[in-house]
Amino acid sequence: MFVNTLRLSTLLCSAALAITLAACSDNSRDRDAGGDTLLPVSNPVVSLPPDVGNINLLALNIDLNEVGYQQSEFFLEGSASAFRNTSELGEDGFWSAEPAETAEYRVRIVVYRPIDPANFDGNVLIEWLNVTAGFETPPSWGTGHLEMRRGGSVWVGVSAQFIGIEGSESSLLPLHLKAANPERYGSLLHPGDSFSFDIYQQVAQAIRSPQGIDPLEGLVAENLIAYGESQSAGRLTTYINAIHPLYQIFDGFMVHSRGDSGAPLAQEPLTSIPTPDVALIRTDVNVPVLQFKTETDVLLLGHARARQPDTDLIRTWEVTGTAHGDLYTFVTGRNDDIGAPEFASVREENTVLGFITCELPINNGPHHYVFNTAVHALNEWISDSILPPTSPRLTLNDDESDYRYDALGNVLGGIRTPYVDAPSAILLGNENPGDRFCFLFGTTSLFDAAQMASLYIDEAGYVAAVTEATNAAVASGFLLQADADAIIAWAPEQWREQVNSDPGI
Repeated sequence: MFVNTLRLSTLLCSAALAITLAACSDNSRDRDAGGDTLLPVSNPVVSLPPDVGNINLLALNIDLNEVGYQQSEFFLEGSASAFRNTSELGEDGFWSAEPAETAEYRVRIVVYRPIDPANFDGNVLIEWLNVTAGFETPPSWGTGHLEMRRGGSVWVGVSAQFIGIEGSESSLLPLHLKAANPERYGSLLHPGDSFSFDIYQQVAQAIRSPQGIDPLEGLVAENLIAYGESQSAGRLTTYINAIHPLYQIFDGFMVHSRGDSGAPLAQEPLTSIPTPDVALIRTDVNVPVLQFKTETDVLLLGHARARQPDTDLIRTWEVTGTAHGDLYTFVTGRNDDIGAPEFASVREENTVLGFITCELPINNGPHHYVFNTAVHALNEWISDSILPPTSPRLTLNDDESDYRYDALGNVLGGIRTPYVDAPSAILLGNENPGDRFCFLFGTTSLFDAAQMASLYIDEAGYVAAVTEATNAAVASGFLLQADADAIIAWAPEQWREQVNSDPGI
């Protein structure tokens, strides 16, 4: 099933050893960091998991083979370092650290790759799997998988943290790896999250310079891009500020929906090393960093306190009408194979796969469409040095206790889309009452037929408004044309669902 090959670059490097020894170091991307020699990233041993049961990851309902992709799973093992700081960790993110204790580990990765090597775009998107629920989920993949696949990227999900393997007493469901399939995953070993940063970058090293089994099965990675959402974005923040300067193995970062701080540099059972309550991305970072923010992130999770000016290597997008977690990411998007217009719909639904129920309908806004654009923009930024557009900031009131709203109830400012400029609903990233995690899911409140008619008169008026607002978002660089076409194609159906089906009409 798997092809065990060495990358061509590794072979060439070995052949040229006498000519250029430096190119064959443990870190094949050695670069000068302000005169300091970079530390080598250890290369783990890669193996195949036991052939027992299926790969465990709640990612998609669609058959990847039908959309030109295949999935595989690998185990990686080695010795990982924890880290300790060598100076005070300040809010500016200019943190210095050094390797500390070491421990043995054995984790897994899941790889989604194009079946046809000719479709590979050279970008490997390495997502730090989220474990907030007590098991692993891939929210960045869940939000942006359509564009990741359209572009031809490889996606890799990394079991970087202890809970994903061993679970916790507060798990939402007993779906951590050793509970989901003890025969397949029982041999995994995680020494604790203090070692997660090095485990994560060793996965990148195994992809860039494979030894033995190649996780990409012969594809050659041109760019390694780190992805992490929510708590994983907090861990990437700490990685960027404290650890990336030591190794520089990643070519860029997608910091997806973090709040105002980073994760601890070390934690129990080691001596805890907390990071500041507010942490900026260090401004001397040498690779592109795109921060993607929803309404929930900026206000409820406090990112407003960590706002910082854009630079040529740091961009922050704040997207109006969006929530930290939404219906597409966790429910409907699991069925999105080719980006059909129906995935542009705005509907009211208050449950997530039957095991989370919120009091109000969950946000069903434009998060996934703008995130698709962010995925595309970050790839271009890294590959072709094309700067992404700068995002307007969401508009806060004077004391920054709330947003400012338009006459209909949607937030002002931020990245504008037809969801808020030609709206059929109030879409917010506010706190939603209900089960655990509902506070992160925002709300949707559809306009009734009378309000739709007062705003647009008829179907033609609504379609015209959506078309104009959609084209404006494309022109601003925040919507891709393929997604814009789907939004416009869905507009007549959205009108009919809200107006023609209203029994009061």
